[in-house]
Amino acid sequence: MCRIAGIIDKNRPIEQIKQEVKGMCNVMAHGGPDDEGFYTNTNEGFVIGHRRLALIDLSPNGHQPMKYRAGELIISFNGEIYNYQELKKELQNLGFLFHTESDTEVILVAYAAWGVASFARLKGMFAFYLFDAELKCSYLVRDLSGIKPLYYCATALSLVFSSEVKAFAETSYHYTEQPDWKIYFLAFGHIPEPYTTLNEVLMLAKGHYLIWQHQSATFEIKNYIQPRHIEEILGKETAKSALEQNLRASVKRHLLSDAKIGVFLSGGIDSSILTLLADEITNRDSSTLNTISINFEETAYSEKAFQDIITEKIKGKHSEYTVTPAIFSTYFPAALKAMDQPTADGINSWFVNYFAKKNGLKAVLSGIGADELFGGYPSFKRMGLLKQLKKLPKPVLKKSLAFNNSGLKRSYYLSYQNTAGEYLFLRGIFTPDEIAALLNFSIEKVDRVLKSINITSAPNHLANGEKASWLECNLYMQNQLLKDTDTMSMQHGLEVRVPFLDQDLLDTVKSIKPKLKFGADRPKSLLIDAFSAILPNAIWNRKKMGFTFPFQLWLKKDEQFLSSIKTEGNQFATKMVNDFRQGNLHWSKVMALYQAFSV
Repeated sequence: MCRIAGIIDKNRPIEQIKQEVKGMCNVMAHGGPDDEGFYTNTNEGFVIGHRRLALIDLSPNGHQPMKYRAGELIISFNGEIYNYQELKKELQNLGFLFHTESDTEVILVAYAAWGVASFARLKGMFAFYLFDAELKCSYLVRDLSGIKPLYYCATALSLVFSSEVKAFAETSYHYTEQPDWKIYFLAFGHIPEPYTTLNEVLMLAKGHYLIWQHQSATFEIKNYIQPRHIEEILGKETAKSALEQNLRASVKRHLLSDAKIGVFLSGGIDSSILTLLADEITNRDSSTLNTISINFEETAYSEKAFQDIITEKIKGKHSEYTVTPAIFSTYFPAALKAMDQPTADGINSWFVNYFAKKNGLKAVLSGIGADELFGGYPSFKRMGLLKQLKKLPKPVLKKSLAFNNSGLKRSYYLSYQNTAGEYLFLRGIFTPDEIAALLNFSIEKVDRVLKSINITSAPNHLANGEKASWLECNLYMQNQLLKDTDTMSMQHGLEVRVPFLDQDLLDTVKSIKPKLKFGADRPKSLLIDAFSAILPNAIWNRKKMGFTFPFQLWLKKDEQFLSSIKTEGNQFATKMVNDFRQGNLHWSKVMALYQAFSV
């Protein structure tokens, strides 16, 4: 897990490019504290930089950028390839030689053997740059689930890329503000891919690669996903067995590390299953599982009782920390500063990763993906209502702004008749009239921007449960959870791994008949049933809490934070901040106001 950056530009002095790439890497040093490296190609006019967080092959052999065949291939890689050992054996049988124990070298050799077809054979989380000297082309490649970020700016003359948007400011290229980012942000609570706050900088789509031709200075973006035939699983027992086997295998792969690794244990269903499986696996390997939990003095937010149920069942080493109001206020400014792109969330992730790093961990397993795949969110119950409301005429839907209830007001978004509108009905932060008032725009402008937003559209054929899962995976998880987790974990030089997004497991989940996944009244019923032999009843047979901090209580008292929201001249924004002070506004909205009005 690392940070990567680079500039390709034959029209700029190579020394200038070197200095700018070094500056980009320095800004991201938190994400790669173990090593740094650079590769310069004067003939082709490019420099590649790398900041390393070492987890596999901790020796200097894992140094990057890494060369293969005397520099015929060069790579700068961020991520983990969980099937690298299997690929390595296959490549050795084909006669290829290896000089390191790293998964990075496997990517290079796989490309040497299979070309761009190798990208689809990589199972893991990754974003990498690869240069092919013979073909005189460069690639930017991103994993199938979009776990790792990769931003780029491609023009007729140059290609600039980085793991973080902040790094682009270290270059001398001119970037302009994305004119609609505040509308996107206030609606979604994040900036959805491919957009960023910079008009010229975009996120590379998951499962895609960008190919840059050095001789012509042109580029193309291609999808490398290979269609696979997957047999549908129709029976519940078969589904439970397949799910149990594949998640167990995924956890084992995700525990592979030459550095200290652990599991985030919140006390919920997902983290409890991961902890119990990881404990079984580490005990068989005669190693010790590290688990970490965060709690609060405010008992309404604490899940310590449920964490204790799990820790009593495992043999590993458990560490728990209490985040007090004093600790929160001390580190809250640092957490705000750590944000790479505006987000209404992510602060809790900063603190969890801070304590994991303090505990000496370099990698942790997280339960991200389980709620999205198995129906753990309220949105899965609302899809029937969404479907019925969509049948109403547009003029009727637009009248919903007259309601006082924010949930009812969001029905307005369904008048857009697009994927963005459906998602915003379920999870929107502010409604169009509120966004218009906050930004001094007309509602018509807000409508125009959100109706024409360039995001992937949900397939039309999906049934209710599948549709909710698609929206949660491709919009909420993709743009909020994974981005926030990557930014905040790497701020502490920590890697977060997500076993529920293992490619084999995703294929299995996709093959299970929707009725088995989403048909029961109890959320995540199939996942619970698959692990009923090890998961205590008390963990799942209770009201879902969700991991969140007592923000509503703490931020009301943080006058320094509230006063930093620059609302001068906007009476509506000032009213919202005052509403929050009085307990009449959700903390996520005031976080969004801070991001939109303090920059």
